Amino acid sequence: MNAGFTRGRLPSFLIHLGAALCASLLFAASFPNLFFSGGLPFLAWIALVPLFWLIHQVSLRASIFWGALYGYIAYGLFNYWLSVFHPLAGLIVGILYLVYFAVLFPILKLAIILFPRKGYLVQWLIWLAYEYLRTLGFLGYSYGILGYSQWQVLPVIQIASVFGVWGVSALLVFPSAWLGAAFGNLPWRFGGPAPGVKALFGNFFRRERLPAALWGGALLISLIYGFAAPREYPGSPTARLGLIQHNTDPWRGGIEEYRKNYEVLKRLSLEALAEEPDLDLVVWSETAFIPRIYWHTNYRDDPASWALIRELLDFLKTQEVPFLIGNDDARKEPPKNPAEDYRVDYNAAMLFNRGSLETQYRKLHLVPFTEYFPYEKRLPWVYEALRNADTHFWEQGTELTVFESGGLKFSTPICFEDTFGSLSRDFVRAGAGLIVNLSNDAWSASLPAQMQHLSMAVFRAVENRRSMVRSTASGQTCAVAPNGKILAMAEPFAENFLNVEVPVLTKLSFYTRFGDIWAQLCLAGALLLLLIGIIKGIILRISGGKKK
Repeated sequence: MNAGFTRGRLPSFLIHLGAALCASLLFAASFPNLFFSGGLPFLAWIALVPLFWLIHQVSLRASIFWGALYGYIAYGLFNYWLSVFHPLAGLIVGILYLVYFAVLFPILKLAIILFPRKGYLVQWLIWLAYEYLRTLGFLGYSYGILGYSQWQVLPVIQIASVFGVWGVSALLVFPSAWLGAAFGNLPWRFGGPAPGVKALFGNFFRRERLPAALWGGALLISLIYGFAAPREYPGSPTARLGLIQHNTDPWRGGIEEYRKNYEVLKRLSLEALAEEPDLDLVVWSETAFIPRIYWHTNYRDDPASWALIRELLDFLKTQEVPFLIGNDDARKEPPKNPAEDYRVDYNAAMLFNRGSLETQYRKLHLVPFTEYFPYEKRLPWVYEALRNADTHFWEQGTELTVFESGGLKFSTPICFEDTFGSLSRDFVRAGAGLIVNLSNDAWSASLPAQMQHLSMAVFRAVENRRSMVRSTASGQTCAVAPNGKILAMAEPFAENFLNVEVPVLTKLSFYTRFGDIWAQLCLAGALLLLLIGIIKGIILRISGGKKK
């Protein structure tokens, strides 16, 4: 290593590395984490300042490296628990976000090159567009959208009923982009900023005070709207539900473990009904009961499984209250799967009334790589690696189901599905007056994992102005009001039941009517500005060349 590198590049590299690490830590700490179960939401307002500063400091080519590094570290810290979910899950998500940010950082850098004075505004739109785009398609993944960090700050998140979570992200990202530009335009040297910093700061603040004032006005209006939003819902109909938390990962073990799990589910349900006999519905979590009810009822290829299912059905026949049960809905469907004796599996929610199956919902949005992989023929080696890692693949459902029981209309996004605003919106538009989520996060054995999941579910209630209840295997079993307030929550990692009463609303919110239009406008704005900047740059280069 030569002396020039030691004096110049190495200190700069270390400073840039420090900025990337600082941004990663601030990002991860903003959300539920190992040390703060609810996260530190105030950090989200400045979490991206080091990141935007770093983009100002490095070259376009170097931004690829720094983006890749930030993406891998940030999501490694934030989603550390994924490796428990599946041997490949942590690696796959880490690589995906390494690639995403290796692409995103140069685009953010390009915004500064194309718009030297107002580049931070373009960066703001690009970031919002990125958050929206990464929730789409096969690889759609909503964890880490900055707006979700504010899930406990009720006055801030009420604008989600208009803009979705994207509106909250817009408020959060702007100060980071603005401050990142303010610091990024300063002439830095090793050991601190160069002389004249005060004057440069003053010039930036004077020049860019209007966008900051507009942001401040938007924040004020959002808070006024947030404080004015209803906190009580007098006169609205209510629903009373018993939510069962059996505190086991139901897929572990064999028939004896399945029987023990059923006994816990049955006991907790009877305790819930003893406390409140007139419940409208008892809810068991995602795949809470195993074995496969429909399969063994119709095909009887395993006497022990059929005996356990018969016990369940006999128990349900004695109950006046309907039961909603998560189960693997396996059937023979030869056109879909000519192997495995034509068995096709769906992750399902089944509504039983007096022991009879009335309606069912089959999960529409499956978890990529771990619940389905549609590229078996194109990438057979990936498919085989997933199969060999004991992946349980499901068939994708095709129908939006709105259950109706005793006049109550509800829909049941299953686990991962309540992290996507568009799907819950579709259920509500189809007529659901209540969102009933069935989840199993027991595999993670992680409170931060469960709390991160809850933080996103809260937004589904606010966006659609619908109550949401969650029945989970090990947490977070709870009831959420239409304004996002947690009305009640069971202790995690404990056998428990939670009887709740929630308001049932019917009016459609702006978000329910118009969906992700704000995010789509941000995407269109970012693309348009980048295109204008590129065309302008080409024209200037051509005209400059002609003058020469």
